[in-house]
Amino acid sequence: MTAVDRIPCTVITGFLGAGKTTLIRNVLENSRGKRLALIVNEFGDVGVDGEILRSCGIESCPEENIVELANGCICCTVADDFVPALDQILAREPKVDHILIETSGLALPKPLVQAFQWPAVRSRVTVDGVVAVVDGPALAEGRVASDMEALAGQRSADASIDHEDPVEEVFEDQVACADLVILSKSDLLDDGAAARARSVVDEHVGRAVKVVSSAHGKVDPSVLLGLGLAVEDDIENRKTHHDDELDHEHDDFDSFVLELPAVKDPDELAKKVTQAAEAANVLRLKGFVDVEGKPMRLLVQAVGPRVSHYYDRPWQPGEHRRSRLVVIGLKGLDRGAVERILEA
Repeated sequence: MTAVDRIPCTVITGFLGAGKTTLIRNVLENSRGKRLALIVNEFGDVGVDGEILRSCGIESCPEENIVELANGCICCTVADDFVPALDQILAREPKVDHILIETSGLALPKPLVQAFQWPAVRSRVTVDGVVAVVDGPALAEGRVASDMEALAGQRSADASIDHEDPVEEVFEDQVACADLVILSKSDLLDDGAAARARSVVDEHVGRAVKVVSSAHGKVDPSVLLGLGLAVEDDIENRKTHHDDELDHEHDDFDSFVLELPAVKDPDELAKKVTQAAEAANVLRLKGFVDVEGKPMRLLVQAVGPRVSHYYDRPWQPGEHRRSRLVVIGLKGLDRGAVERILEA
């Protein structure tokens, strides 16, 4: 494959619950004939984001063009997971026109983009652009996630923590590597809040990076795709907190999968999720739930105490109906407390 024939890849990064999956679904639904493929990097072993996108039934990105990486943060497992996923997609017929890569909320984009410099990768694909999705309402309120109080408490209690807490550094590294920033949930922002959120982003971009406001993930795909930037050739100029590290681990977070019996009342479950987020420092929760007497599967997603749920599709004939939730929180997350609240 010549340099001209290399397949463009768009890396879509962003903190937990910022709206990456919603944005990607909009791109898939409005691809205007482009044949797309998608690599989804989950944190935890419940493929919620992949399931949401796979169930769309979008012709431009058929189910076999969606590859999930669930073995950990993509920037830590590039050689083991990412390269084989690329091999799988590039072998597809008909050939794909563009690859979207949805990183986990905890991933750092720079190590991933650097992998595109490897000879076996560089000859076949190129990074068209890095897109960072940021949570507008959270930023307007001075946070990179919906609930930062627990982070502040941990930081003040631990003298070994330096000037920035790790979650903020992840956010800053993602924005620092971006070619385009999507300010999500703009419908929830008035002019003052939008200006505050934008000022946070402007502090960290460091380059002439466009910031685009979006509600419900609606952005014209031509704004995101076809940038032609060959980011792998410029990535060393994008300064991040981890530039001096040979490797990194996300030791600041814990996650686990919780299996529940069928629930009777989705609203009651949502109240319990909110209670668990407030009591046990849960940053994110997502998964599928079996509701008694309902033919449809319930999708539950939470960012801090904000919970949403809806029926996404019918249970398939012969499919095992079960309730599985992936729970993500700070290191030391009290699993027992979360289980007690949700199972009560």
